[in-house]
Amino acid sequence: MSLNRQSYKKGQKGKKRRRRIFTFVVLPILILLIGAGTYAGILYNKAESVMNKSYKPIERDSARAKPLTIDKTSILFIGVDDSEKRKNDGPARSDALMLATFNKSDKSVKLLSIPRDSYVHIPEKDMYTKITHAHAYGGVKLTLETVEELLDIPVDYYVKMNFNAFIDVVDALGGITVDVPYTFSEQDSKDRAKAITLEKGEQTLNGEQALALARTRKKDSDIQRGQRQQEILKAIITKAASVKSLNNYTDVMDAVGKNMTTDLAFDQMKSFLGYLQGGNKLNIETLTLDGADSYIDGIYYYQLDETKLEETKQILSDHLQLTSDNTSDETN
Repeated sequence: MSLNRQSYKKGQKGKKRRRRIFTFVVLPILILLIGAGTYAGILYNKAESVMNKSYKPIERDSARAKPLTIDKTSILFIGVDDSEKRKNDGPARSDALMLATFNKSDKSVKLLSIPRDSYVHIPEKDMYTKITHAHAYGGVKLTLETVEELLDIPVDYYVKMNFNAFIDVVDALGGITVDVPYTFSEQDSKDRAKAITLEKGEQTLNGEQALALARTRKKDSDIQRGQRQQEILKAIITKAASVKSLNNYTDVMDAVGKNMTTDLAFDQMKSFLGYLQGGNKLNIETLTLDGADSYIDGIYYYQLDETKLEETKQILSDHLQLTSDNTSDETN
């Protein structure tokens, strides 16, 4: 086993997990940004500049040697609601977390999302609370450490994006067409109650409206919410693929540059792009965990099923080939 892998903490038991796809919107944005290089050299240079400005590595004791290309790699996508109102309330909490693991030899991706109310152990603070609090207590670093302890696997990279990027990207694309499943009213990005009202049916949504549809949970479950977010994701990908305007590309890049941080370097992003463009040859599996609503001292939490959690931890470990790597290292 390598020294970097040995430094990764394996001993503690984490708690909990489930599904929610909002942050995966980052992937088509990255594809649009980097893929723009095929459209014109000036766009490629702008994409490189934007991504370099967003580059913000995190020093972590648990970090292992990171490959330049895709090969048994994991990325945590962090969606943060840091509106002006919430900034005044203190450090931002994470609103969405999704772990993606990649295995180049299998040409596969596994996606696992964590609901913000999951009841987990927060290292450093040595306390159990909602996983959304990890970011408020210690930013990206503590969020990464919490997820690593929870799933007992290393997290190699992170991508963090706020709601402003989501709104600006949809607006830069000229809106997206989706089928709204029911009529509802929802707060907007500035937390103004019932500021957005959408009628049932297929329609074109601007950024604020698309965010309201992605966030609302007035009339359905988290599973259905995840399905809605997947439909929004598909709509963004479809619209991005049809973009022909230079202004659209540059507007999307500017939106991302202002609202995203990552420890993925530009060359590494290009490597991911080639991997993701595998199309039908790429096997993408979405993982879910069972759980139950729970109240502790009068506070709501989402209590994840321990058996399902252990099963998922093993699936992710196998996908990253951590066991086989350990065996190989020990025999050398």
